[in-house]
Amino acid sequence: MNRIIAIFIGLLTVFAVAPRLMGASKSSKPNIVLILTDDQGIGDVGIHGNDKIQTPVLDRFAREGIQLTRFYVSPVCAPTRAALLTGRYPYRTGIIHTSRGGAKMHGDEVTVAELLRGGGYRTGIFGKWHLGENYPMRPQDQGFDETLIHTSGGIGQPPDEDNSYSDPRLWKNGKHVQTRGYCTDVFFDAALEFAGADRKRPFFIYLPTNVPHTPLEVPDAWVEPFRRLGLDDTTARIYAMLKNLDDNIARLLKRLDELKLRDNTLFMFLTDNGAQQNRFNAGLRDRKAAVYEGGVRVPCFAQWPSQLRGGRSIDRIAAHIDVLPTLLDATGVRLPAGITIDGTSLLPLLRGDVEPAAWPERTLFIQCHRGLTPKLFQNAAAIQQRYKLVMSPGTFNREDFEPSPSQPVVELYDMETDSGEQRDLAGQHPNIVRKLRGEYEAWFADVWRSRRFTPGIIHAGNDAENPVRLCRYQDATWKFSQPHGWVVNIERSGRYEIALRRKEATGPGRIVVSWQGRALSQPVAAGENRAVFTLAAAQGTLDVVFAPDEHLPPTPANKNLEGDLDVRYLGPSATSPEPTGKKKRR
Repeated sequence: MNRIIAIFIGLLTVFAVAPRLMGASKSSKPNIVLILTDDQGIGDVGIHGNDKIQTPVLDRFAREGIQLTRFYVSPVCAPTRAALLTGRYPYRTGIIHTSRGGAKMHGDEVTVAELLRGGGYRTGIFGKWHLGENYPMRPQDQGFDETLIHTSGGIGQPPDEDNSYSDPRLWKNGKHVQTRGYCTDVFFDAALEFAGADRKRPFFIYLPTNVPHTPLEVPDAWVEPFRRLGLDDTTARIYAMLKNLDDNIARLLKRLDELKLRDNTLFMFLTDNGAQQNRFNAGLRDRKAAVYEGGVRVPCFAQWPSQLRGGRSIDRIAAHIDVLPTLLDATGVRLPAGITIDGTSLLPLLRGDVEPAAWPERTLFIQCHRGLTPKLFQNAAAIQQRYKLVMSPGTFNREDFEPSPSQPVVELYDMETDSGEQRDLAGQHPNIVRKLRGEYEAWFADVWRSRRFTPGIIHAGNDAENPVRLCRYQDATWKFSQPHGWVVNIERSGRYEIALRRKEATGPGRIVVSWQGRALSQPVAAGENRAVFTLAAAQGTLDVVFAPDEHLPPTPANKNLEGDLDVRYLGPSATSPEPTGKKKRR
């Protein structure tokens, strides 16, 4: 009888403990917080020797965590964001640069948010997206359950005009909403709420802040303490933005402690490129847009208290492409078959499973410049642990640049002895130059084969987004300072209402739509801006302009006067079928 009672008690104990064991198993996957700031350079934290800035929380976070002291990104923001989310070099994803048709990531790219959501995670983005404002390129199309974002490069920039860093109008789960407060506070408020909303599943919080990107809008009371330090107004404003960011990181860490989630949260902080303006740069050369260290080497700090020993610095080269495989490795989420990435998991380094000196040699490749046709050697770098090859520096804005295939401009630096890139060793080490140049040329050919440098494509006529708003500055195809329409996939043949923002062109005229080799025209009265056209389902360049004189064709100059437009699918025409368009997955 005693034995039966003992067995019975044992079973009761198992049943009582089982739910907790199951809960522990489910919660054993770490929560993830990934913060990416905008235009915060290597010198914009106190721990890197800046005695004017006030970032005590980040400085302590870095000291108590792990500092990746040679972490590389692209020289401007959208390419870094694409690489961060996909683990792939930006040129593979359709991201060429930051605007004028170059910042649209293909909708069939698979992001870390999609992969983590498939692994049981709740996923949220709170901040800047800048990888395409239209279906199928929006964050809600790319794996994020909860979204609170602004569009384009900075709040108040096209297509987000007439907006402000204070009380900004943002996009929440696809709906335009009015918020209250300073933008960074608003984004962190949403992240804090998301962290505690559902304790049954782990979360992935992506916080890509828009600070300290221009415009430098920040309350004057926050700026004044930095002016009193003798800083110029621009630097004082930036440091005020970053002081507020630091305060918000403190709030987030405190909330994770309150929820008892801090120990099992993998928290990463990094920035998207170097500083935009001239200021303290920790001894590195140049700034945003350059492929010298000041443009592409950024702060990167990590903590995971229950798993990673803190108080360490790691000097092995690493990059934005490594974030996705590192997060997947930490969470146990497998990369599906058929998806190829360029990055490598840094978890063995972070855990200390591998000594840095034993870490395999690798070469990282960085390239970005204006124009939609990447060119060999233009504003590019090939980076190894010791040596770095810089190619055609200073050509970021040269859309007219023509490289010399036989004698490109190259510079070689020894990063172990010359992190400031002051002594060009190319003439002393021709064999090293030849080797790095060969690796770079092979890489360039390889990324070209991925998509032939074709940016992502906007879809119209899909119920996921109707109407589609097309921004001429951000998303049209620009060549030498002139827009040439939008590359779109019209999924359904039928009637489409085109509403064109005419701006100062207010008189009577006609709206002219160019599609599939045909020019379609509809008259509009003074003050009117919309007309209905029948468009065939196809993929190609859609161009829409306003012609003020019905007897004259629109001239290229008119295209700079016209603004954005909305394309609304109204339904099938009398002769058109109505197929259903769906997003394809790679």
